[in-house]
Amino acid sequence: MAGSTDVAALEESFRKFAIYGDTKATGQEMTGKNWAKLCKECKVMDGKGVTGTDVDIVFSKVKGKTARVIGYEEFKKALEELAPKRFKGKSKEEAYESICQLVAGKEPTNVGVTKAATGGAVDRLTDTSKYTGSHKERFDESGKGKGKSGRENIVDTSGYVGAYKNAGTYDAKMKK
Repeated sequence: MAGSTDVAALEESFRKFAIYGDTKATGQEMTGKNWAKLCKECKVMDGKGVTGTDVDIVFSKVKGKTARVIGYEEFKKALEELAPKRFKGKSKEEAYESICQLVAGKEPTNVGVTKAATGGAVDRLTDTSKYTGSHKERFDESGKGKGKSGRENIVDTSGYVGAYKNAGTYDAKMKK
């Protein structure tokens, strides 16, 4: 069977795949979905000798009648079941050893996870220097938002009309 270091790595892989995608999982039991993911990502499922159907059938064989998950011991039995199918020319022990080497030390990957797009359209739409009209007044020259002063009209109580160029000169003229 597998050496002591392989067993530790195999058990660690089991735990990592068991908790993948489930925040409440403890790592003691693996679902059928995670078993299929493990087989796919560790290249146990090759599409010829071992297919997705084979993986599901083996999972159903090793789990209990009413159970929906498998433990570590059932996981090892499932690998033993799949080993001769995956490695046809080898003996059962050699096949099991080979399949353990495929799985040991692996962890789930996030394949196909969408990343935030920062293409030309996003840059163009968030460039404040290209804003016009009332939206332009909400940002200063550096592109930083002005906050409340950019959103509300602040009332000028000085008594002068808006854009009057001699504002504030009345007192200076009258004192002379």
